[in-house]
Amino acid sequence: MGGILSLVGPRSRTNEYHEVSPNDTCKRQRLSSCTFEESQRLIPNLPDEISIQIIARLPRICYFDIRLVSRKWKETVMSSELFKLRKELGRTEEWLYMLTKIEEDKLFWHAFDPLSKKWLRLPQMPNVVYEEESSKGLSWFWMLNMVGPTIKIADTIRGWLGRKNSFDQMPFCGCAIGAVDGCLYVLGGFYRSTTMRCVWRFDPIQNAWNEVRAMSASRAYCKTGILNNKLYVVGGVSRGRGGLIPLQSAEVFEPSTGTWSQVPSMPFSRAQALPTAFLTDMLRPIATGLTSYMGRLCVSQSLYSWPFFVDVGGEIYDPETNSWDDMPIGMGEGWPARQAGTKLSVVVDGELYAFDPSSSLDSGKIKVYDQEEDAWKVVIGKVPIHDFAGSESPYLLAGFHGKLHVITKDVNHEITVLRADLCSNLGPLSPSSPSLLPGFSHDHSDSVAESDAVVWKAIGTRDFGSVELVGCQVIDI
Repeated sequence: MGGILSLVGPRSRTNEYHEVSPNDTCKRQRLSSCTFEESQRLIPNLPDEISIQIIARLPRICYFDIRLVSRKWKETVMSSELFKLRKELGRTEEWLYMLTKIEEDKLFWHAFDPLSKKWLRLPQMPNVVYEEESSKGLSWFWMLNMVGPTIKIADTIRGWLGRKNSFDQMPFCGCAIGAVDGCLYVLGGFYRSTTMRCVWRFDPIQNAWNEVRAMSASRAYCKTGILNNKLYVVGGVSRGRGGLIPLQSAEVFEPSTGTWSQVPSMPFSRAQALPTAFLTDMLRPIATGLTSYMGRLCVSQSLYSWPFFVDVGGEIYDPETNSWDDMPIGMGEGWPARQAGTKLSVVVDGELYAFDPSSSLDSGKIKVYDQEEDAWKVVIGKVPIHDFAGSESPYLLAGFHGKLHVITKDVNHEITVLRADLCSNLGPLSPSSPSLLPGFSHDHSDSVAESDAVVWKAIGTRDFGSVELVGCQVIDI
């Protein structure tokens, strides 16, 4: 349509140069200006203001097709003004963005639209990596003691022997991810045994990656959280002269200004209370989880000497006082661990949920934190997940559309998004809601597994091949 309309203007202008009578000239000029004006409109015979109102009400998944109509349509659906209007109209949509890793040690992002049940693959992350300093090798002992369970030790050893090393092959290994102000962020990570400061941002409206200002410190395996529309980065490890050093520092990114500011470092007060200097030197404090809850950052912590982890509760950052305080004992000590040294949690409608893996390979529990009693309580007795040995993140938690979701692989190694619904739709999950779920099955409609209290519905399934789950974020635009 755009191509046809674009031909009207030039033809009209060519005719204007023909020798014709004065009356005919005026008539042709009026027709020419009218036709040219129509060709510049999004929808013929409609003012652009009305056309934009119509476009703003379309599902966002449609924008990937209608931007092919013409250059003006593309500019319209990729404009921030259109999405501001969608927000004013209450037409924003929550999409799930999932980061995966394939066997060749490459990272890929995928987007899932819960309304259309469609999956989209995002443009590949840039391969440009700026090394902070030359890496001349790391201490053998520190590599074995600090890389952690998410990097296979066999790969590390092969790297020292001159063979494949995931640090050398894959930029952003050990990166952190976050989502704020309608954009995805990928922060730090390893490259050639060096921790990085670089930060990359993906704008879903422009469907493109761009680099933003780097962090003040190079980090890998740091934790991220969102407060007051700001992106907080806490802990992680950095490369030092003696190898990889756990970080207690924190900083915050302001998207509106594109600047980083320092945040007081985590005190790790319980780590300072170790009885002997030997234990203090051997057990390194490290942040193992972060959740934005009740307007504060809740950071769970562990003492770490690979392969041993000792939970020591955690600390809470209050942005109003710009200070850290000890986490309540019940909250810190009872926080379920997904794997050694990592805590998996999500906040849905103000409630803090965590996944507690069981000894079985095909189940787990969902717990909710009771702030009044300072205790974690089981709200879902069995989650139909399938664990896979060696997988970096065999399952993930997400919250969107006011529901708790679990992302996992099914028995066919397909990635499945499961939604937890109450059978009676009585409200949010509570500790008094018993449920024992046998699993879920697949058919042509939404897959369902249910009990007296909870229905697990598979709202999306996709075969991505041999991939591992790394992380996920939800963006509402």
